Amino acid sequence: MTCPRCDSENVRIMVTAPVDNAWEVYLCEKCHYSWRSTEDIHISEKFKLTDEKIDAMGVIPPVPPLD
Repeated sequence: MTCPRCDSENVRIMVTAPVDNAWEVYLCEKCHYSWRSTEDIHISEKFKLTDEKIDAMGVIPPVPPLD
């Protein structure tokens, strides 16, 4: 599987529907884009990410632990 936003092949299944495996949510490990298997993804070329754009992006702050 290839990420529709950065064309990376480093994509994993993040979660599967709890009933009948009706859908899956995928996560790109490179650009952190996520999408559902039931979506028809069409990303404009102006929003595609290159290695240079990803390197220039800010750091995503970690989510603190919920106690």
